Amino acid sequence: MSVLTRDEAQTRAQFLDVHRYTIDLDLTGGEETFDSRTVIQFTAAAAGDTFVELKPATLHSISLDGQPLDPADLTENRFPLTALTAGAHELRIDAAMRYSRTGEGMHRFTDPTDSETYVYTQLFMEDVQRVFAAFDQPDLKSVFELTVTAPEGWTVLGNGIAEHRGDGRWTLAATPLISTYLVAVAAGPWHSVTTEHAGLPFGIHCRRSLAPYLDSDADEILDITRACFDRFHEKFDEPYPFDSYDQAFVPEFNAGAMENPGLVTFRDEFIYRSAVTDTERQTRGMVIAHEMAHMWFGDLVTLAWWDDIWLNESFAEYMGYQTLAEATRFTDTWVDFGVARKGWGYDADQRPSTHPVAPDPAAVPDTASAMLNFDGISYAKGASALRQLVAWLGEKDFLAGINTHFARHKFANATLADFIDNLASATDRDVHAWADAWLRTTGVDTLTPRVEESDGMWSLTVDHDGTRPHRIAVGAYDHAPDAHPGPDRLVLRDRFEIDVPQNDTVKALSGRRPALVVLNDGDLSYAKVRLDAKSWDTVVRDLSGIPDALTRAVIWNTARDMVRDGELAPTTYLEAARAHLPHETDLALAQGVLAFADTQIAGRYLAPEDRPAALATLTALCRDLIRRTEDGHNPGLRLVAVRHLIDAATQPDTIQDWLTNGTVPGGPELDPELRWRILTRLAVLGATDETAITAELEQDPSATGQEGAARCRAALPTPEAKAAAWHALFNDDSLSNYLFTATAQGFWQPEQADLVRDYVPRYYPEATRLAARRGPAIAEAAGRYAFPAYAVDADSLHLGEQALNNKDLIPALRRKLIDQIDDLRRALAVRDTH
Repeated sequence: MSVLTRDEAQTRAQFLDVHRYTIDLDLTGGEETFDSRTVIQFTAAAAGDTFVELKPATLHSISLDGQPLDPADLTENRFPLTALTAGAHELRIDAAMRYSRTGEGMHRFTDPTDSETYVYTQLFMEDVQRVFAAFDQPDLKSVFELTVTAPEGWTVLGNGIAEHRGDGRWTLAATPLISTYLVAVAAGPWHSVTTEHAGLPFGIHCRRSLAPYLDSDADEILDITRACFDRFHEKFDEPYPFDSYDQAFVPEFNAGAMENPGLVTFRDEFIYRSAVTDTERQTRGMVIAHEMAHMWFGDLVTLAWWDDIWLNESFAEYMGYQTLAEATRFTDTWVDFGVARKGWGYDADQRPSTHPVAPDPAAVPDTASAMLNFDGISYAKGASALRQLVAWLGEKDFLAGINTHFARHKFANATLADFIDNLASATDRDVHAWADAWLRTTGVDTLTPRVEESDGMWSLTVDHDGTRPHRIAVGAYDHAPDAHPGPDRLVLRDRFEIDVPQNDTVKALSGRRPALVVLNDGDLSYAKVRLDAKSWDTVVRDLSGIPDALTRAVIWNTARDMVRDGELAPTTYLEAARAHLPHETDLALAQGVLAFADTQIAGRYLAPEDRPAALATLTALCRDLIRRTEDGHNPGLRLVAVRHLIDAATQPDTIQDWLTNGTVPGGPELDPELRWRILTRLAVLGATDETAITAELEQDPSATGQEGAARCRAALPTPEAKAAAWHALFNDDSLSNYLFTATAQGFWQPEQADLVRDYVPRYYPEATRLAARRGPAIAEAAGRYAFPAYAVDADSLHLGEQALNNKDLIPALRRKLIDQIDDLRRALAVRDTH
């Protein structure tokens, strides 16, 4: 398939002006294909040649200005339009398109619970061409007018208000000018909850089998939606630019959500079938706010080319966390960002695949390379940079610049240069220099304090390893008078702001030196921080006594980074978790620390012979948390502890009793998520079998039940189970994206290293062939979930490094392998250091 280059897109944007797409989709033709008829009205600026893109199962006919063209002229995904004259033209295309099972294009899903079928579009980057013919690039905006024929009993949703005309025919209101990748359709027998807000129709939708779960959370979802909508109207001068606001929770969605104007699509795991923590509810709220921010930044004003994708994602990421904190009950969103998202950015920024937040256009020469930039840099690092910018500019000037940006470029396209110019118009500060330092560079700065004390005074010097300027807060903490070990043992003496780098030591700070000095207190910048020796001693004893959760997040991230950098023994991190997590009150922190301790320390950074002791430590820690929550005071923390105790179990007896009894003593009762989690761990331990998995699936035949069963079967420690799972992953090609992921998650287990050792060298050639056959979505899943992550040894590293020389690797898989192999190299270095 031909990928679109930036040069081609620039040439075509100068040549064409696209006015209107009239699209007719017929979804009644069977399970494999649907009919797509498209009329494109456009103007050519001069005489010349161009092309239109489509990826049909069958191209029935194509005509230009009423003259038929030969369908055989379609080459890969391009149809040439030659000898165009200057002026207006009309292109008509009639084609059959394939449904997808991988979350790309028009995805089709049949719910195993009730056999109802749903379809929805995900048209990002190049997948428009799987649904209708298009001049497929973001800076050829157009009006889109869609008609959809669907089976009786279905509801059709789209970018504009939908009207049912009878006989399964639905018309969608014409859009304002939007990019091709933002067109959206979702059709099926949806369960819907509708309301009206600010004079606009609002709706939330899910498949029918999830109706009770949506109904139970509808008030929360709609309350967050309305609150964020109102808050954005306080921030932005431009009103919401579309005619309605629907949110569809769709099955087997590859991303968290997609910002289609007027019809945001979310993965339907956000409709909770089982108990969740308040942090997970907060995450759902953040995603709602994130996607709504895109209605302005991304949809109203859109990037001109994919090198500026960070502008979409970083802005929405920052606004999602900030607006949720301002407008809803979730006021501590930045703690979760600090402990869960920021590490994603730090990790990505230290790999060979790192890139600037705003890459040079030459580094994004085509759409295939652009796809690789949806990572922790474009999201977490970019959002951190914007948060630092707001701290430096002040929110008033930042929003003034943003509003100028919207006013100048609404319903059009803009570049990084436009964005920076518009920010600069609102302030006297040198925003261009800030952008060069923050957005055009790679890597993570490190800030290290030197604290000195003399004659009743103390002073601070910050050693700065890096190039970026930082505006940070410094927190100075003392022990509370007569304090006992545990929460609130430390009190904040002072918090002050400094600029780094600075020419002089911060001087003339009165009193004895504090017990703890924290750089970047409040986490307003993006940098690794270290502690001086006395502060580290305080942390070892009293980390749980730091009064503010965001400060504790900064400290836990410091410990995490030190482990990854070989400066702190993994066992020391575990000891700190064992000592302080039983006193932790913040759910995001508890979850983040346990996740790192389980997956990275016990799973990768410690040698196999040390894993049992690490799991024993985690088990004891989780038991402490369970005992602490016996009074029902913190059910979310109890749920976190129960989940991780299951995952760390080395003996089956306790969790088998829970499964048999259907409850954890003292609660919670086992819902489907916990039952499948226990059964997966029992499978790993060889304490269950196919009969039990089948019986559990009969109790929960849902889509998530099917995934749970696939995960369990792949985790069974028998040669037959591993062979069957491997065949399904790499040879069958019938697994949907979600069933592929579930099977891959079950396959590799640290406890089964000897059993799967021979599959490690098979992974690279077979994943390469799989990615070439099934495309980027499955390639990404194969690189992320099917990679032999627990094979941490020199032979595995050598195999991986050799595999990167294979020229047949498609870009999506190559990028995942580069990252995985670098993580493997780091894990080996940590083991060798300690």
